[in-house]
Formats: sequence, structure tokens, C-alpha cells
Amino acid sequence: MAKTRHLHKRMSQRGITDRMVEVVSEFGMVQGDKLILDRKNIDALMVRMDGLRKDLVKLRDKGGLVVVEADDVCITTYNVDSYDRRRNA
Repeated sequence: MAKTRHLHKRMSQRGITDRMVEVVSEFGMVQGDKLILDRKNIDALMVRMDGLRKDLVKLRDKGGLVVVEADDVCITTYNVDSYDRRRNA
């Protein structure tokens, strides 16, 4: 998204970083021509992110996961290192 000189000036005055604007653009709620990320939405997003982090730690401990899908249908799933073609040949 293009950024105006006015935006850069206001960001500088208010201690707002480019990354903060990106986060609001990605997760903010649309109200007319505004994107709003208020305290309530930030708290809810942080709870979801904490859950996501726990899930990612579990996945990393497993060594990763493969999900096979076709035509938007999940067919099977297995651990990344669970199949070795050389071992089963």
C-alpha cells in the first residue's frame, strides 16, 4: 500500500512504526474506510497467538507434520520423518 507524506509525518510524531501499521492492516477490523485494532481485539489476538505458539512447539517436537489433500479434502496425515522410502524399498 502506498503511504503519503502526511502518514509518515504523523507516524513520526506519534511513535508509530511501519510494523505497527502492517499489523493493523493484517488483523484490524474494517469500519467504513478505517482499520481498527483496539485493546479488546489485541487481547483476543494475543490469546489466539499463545495457543498457536503451543501448537507450533508440539509440531516442532514431532519434527513436523505432513497433510495430504486433494480438491480441498484432507486425505491423510503423518509425521515428516515417519516414512523413509529407502528403508521400505
